[in-house]
Amino acid sequence: MLSVTGAVRPHVRPAWLVLDDVRVAEHEAALDAPLAEAAARMRVAGESAELTAAVRAMYRRFGIDPTKTRPSSEALLRRVRKGDPLPRINNVVDVCNWCSLEFQVPYGLYDVAKVDGPIELRAGRAGESYAGIRKDEVHVEGRLVLADARGAFGNPTSDSARTMVTAAATSILTVIFAPASVSLGDLERMLETTSQRMRQFAGGTERERGVT
Repeated sequence: MLSVTGAVRPHVRPAWLVLDDVRVAEHEAALDAPLAEAAARMRVAGESAELTAAVRAMYRRFGIDPTKTRPSSEALLRRVRKGDPLPRINNVVDVCNWCSLEFQVPYGLYDVAKVDGPIELRAGRAGESYAGIRKDEVHVEGRLVLADARGAFGNPTSDSARTMVTAAATSILTVIFAPASVSLGDLERMLETTSQRMRQFAGGTERERGVT
C-alpha cells in the first residue's frame, strides 16, 4: 500500500490502515463524550518531551519550522490546552484527531477511491504543490509528502482537497507519520486503537494495515 523512498526512510516510520465499507457521518453523537473526555484528559496530561522533540526534528529535516507550521498533533494539543474542544468534521476525521491528540503523532486521512495507483512517501519535488482542504495552495517542495500517480496529496500538517474524506467515501486510508525512533510495538498499538475506534464509530471492516 505504501512505499518509502531511501532519502526519507532514515527519518520517518509510517504506519497505515485501510478500512472498507465505512459509514461517514457529519456528526456522530456517540463520539461526543469520548472526545470531550480525551480533551479534558490531555489538558492536564504530561507530554513526552522525547516524542515531541522527535516529531519536531522530523519536520526540520524536511525544511519545516515546527514552531511556525506545527505538526497536526501538536496543534491539536495546543488547541485543547487553551480550553477549546476538539474540532468536529465527520466521524472518521474526528477519530483520527482523537488518536493524533492522544498519541501525539501526526495523522493523515484519505479517500482510497480518490488515490490513483501506488502510494509513495517522499520529499516534495521542485515547484510541487496541491490544493489544500479549506486552504490555498499547499507548497511541498522539499517537504515530506504522500504521492500517487497524479502527484502529492498529503503531508503531516495539511492534506489535499483531492483526496479528502467526504460523506461519499466508503474506503479510507489512515496514515501515521511517525518519527523513525518510534518503536514497532508503539506503532502497532496505535494502529490497533485506531482500527478499533474507526470500526466502533464508523463501522466497516479492516482490509489491511502495515508499518514501513
